Amino acid sequence: MKPMDLTKFRNKLTASIPGISIGSRNPTDWLSFGHYAFNWLMGGDFYKAFPLGKVMVLAGEPGSGKSYLLAQAMIDAQRQGMYVIDFDSENAHDAEWLERLGFDTKDPKYLKVDVYLVDQVAGSIDSFLKDYEETYKDVEISERPKVLIAVDSFSMLNTPSDIAQFERGDMKGDMGRQAKQLKALVKACVVRFGMQNIGMIGTAHTSASQDMFNPDANISGGMGIIYVASMVAAFRKWKLKLNEQGEKTVTQGIRTNAVQRKSRYNVSALWKDVDVHIDTTSGIRPYSGLQELLEMLGLLVKDGSMVTYTDLKGQVHSHRVSGKGKSPIPKEFFHIVMDEWPVRKESINLKVDEELRAKLAAQEKEAEADEI
Repeated sequence: MKPMDLTKFRNKLTASIPGISIGSRNPTDWLSFGHYAFNWLMGGDFYKAFPLGKVMVLAGEPGSGKSYLLAQAMIDAQRQGMYVIDFDSENAHDAEWLERLGFDTKDPKYLKVDVYLVDQVAGSIDSFLKDYEETYKDVEISERPKVLIAVDSFSMLNTPSDIAQFERGDMKGDMGRQAKQLKALVKACVVRFGMQNIGMIGTAHTSASQDMFNPDANISGGMGIIYVASMVAAFRKWKLKLNEQGEKTVTQGIRTNAVQRKSRYNVSALWKDVDVHIDTTSGIRPYSGLQELLEMLGLLVKDGSMVTYTDLKGQVHSHRVSGKGKSPIPKEFFHIVMDEWPVRKESINLKVDEELRAKLAAQEKEAEADEI
């Protein structure tokens, strides 16, 4: 039998159907949120969290640090020489605020666009993509300009119906139109960004659930935005009453709890959470929540007042975290652990897979026993 020639079929596809991409590739360009535990939660790596080519949604209650973390990703994109297109529907990204965080608003690779309609964001991105694809169609994907698109926020974007009702002074609600339009916007971006060095991170609001059987917060814009986005994190906040030494003090900012709702880059962390401390004076505390995470992963072992880590060479590193002579774990100690994570994670992932298989097998046995 004559073998099938997929090369011939591939050439026909690319020649006859515009806008499609052939073959698969792994992400090469990643962004950090400036927080090691949150990076791990979403990206499975302490130093990187979000790959270009994907769409991430940061959802949370007001003041929970969504815009702050988005700004941290923008700062890292700028540090790597990427272009940043910033769609601001909340009139929140003031130049003074961004500059204070360390983002250069005068960078020629930065463009801020004030918007208030879903259609405006969709039309702007479509226009940009068409020009991008035409300009760089003969350039290897790896050599094309790298772009981060920021949207703050999805939830504040209106539909034409909202505006028409406002003009009439008759606010009846959008009857689900915003949710449908946001789902269509994110879905289109997921499909088209996957072929390019372009990624999008947007924020969304949440509201308390009224369902006693499903207490997780509802994300504004409907469930559709969760289904189609590549990565989703949800946030809750409390007052931050701990200083950097872990001692109780007056309120110094917010302690936001981040829960991973979706990420194919760290499937084992689904519904797991980490704490992110954001100090109103000094900014994000990059090592906050890290000790607890490393203990959960079994990398750090706490024995009384001491925590220990045995590195790949068998050397034991110890530090006193409570009692007389205690002090915060040094940054150097953390980096010894994090730098060895790429080797460690394979065995940990295998252990997680084994635990999941054992759990499923036990559930199957219980189901069989119930049938009998």
